[in-house]
Amino acid sequence: MKIDHLRRAGNKLRLLDQTRLPGELIYKELDDYRDIIESIKRLEVRGAPAIGIAAAYAVAVAAHQTDRLEPEYLVEVASEIKAARPTAVNLAWAVDRVMHSLREVDVMDVEKTRLSLWNEAEAIHEEDRQMCAAIGRHGAELIQDGWSILTHCNAGALATGGIGTALGVIYTARDQGKNLRVFADETRPLLQGARLTTWELQQEGIEVTLLCDSMAAMLMAQGKVDCVIVGADRVASNGDAANKIGTYSVAVLAREHNIPFYVAAPMSTWDMAIESGEQIPIEERGADEITSGFGKRTAPEGTKVYSPAFDVTPIRLITAHITDEGVKAGGRAG
Repeated sequence: MKIDHLRRAGNKLRLLDQTRLPGELIYKELDDYRDIIESIKRLEVRGAPAIGIAAAYAVAVAAHQTDRLEPEYLVEVASEIKAARPTAVNLAWAVDRVMHSLREVDVMDVEKTRLSLWNEAEAIHEEDRQMCAAIGRHGAELIQDGWSILTHCNAGALATGGIGTALGVIYTARDQGKNLRVFADETRPLLQGARLTTWELQQEGIEVTLLCDSMAAMLMAQGKVDCVIVGADRVASNGDAANKIGTYSVAVLAREHNIPFYVAAPMSTWDMAIESGEQIPIEERGADEITSGFGKRTAPEGTKVYSPAFDVTPIRLITAHITDEGVKAGGRAG
């Protein structure tokens, strides 16, 4: 599995503009950290691990935008990048990590500082590849041959630095010879399931069926779903998980129909500084994503809109967390 959507290109960041998928493959090479911030905000790069990687590279890119690397400059840059999106913990975690790599570097030595930042950003990228592979191995042990799996949003290669988290489990199980079928929620309002997950799975030759978010209950009632696997943008220390809006609804439905509900995410997505999902900041998106999605108005002018990008699934609805360190039991059986 190789989707080349995010990587270093000299002293620039090369990324695939995911807002243009599935119709166009448009790559950008960015040499200004502010442009990377905007790409994160516009969801040209998205998925908790991927935006963490992009954020780490953004600090390194910023180091080439000045001849004098004053400590205050880098601190200001780091603060700007960390403010790009609030929910995914990987973003701030990655920025803090690359900044911490400078603790033994004389920041007045410009070349050594730049080298340290690039090395740490690339290390974060490589480690994410390895974490995805480990999640795939651990999760595949839970999957039986012939299963039909429901997923929500996109937690595949496009969302990470490797094979993905939720989809990484599916790819690994497939590589073990298991015959699988995937149902992908369209994932309103930006249709990451329709545009990205189905595209990824088609590249891999995996059978996928697209459905509207509101159809998941009917599918489960008909006995057509064996398990649900989703990703996460932040996991609280008690196991509550924030993921794309609509995930909580799917978890409630899965419990009602006695279907296992798995959350696949690396330990870098766990925020041990917070006790529960009630403390996870939830990003709210612009009204136009709902009233004028993809440039076509679908609601009257002046309509009030509530548009959280994420919701929180409590641990009591999660069968297990699939992490790079192994499978951690959740709060419900089955």
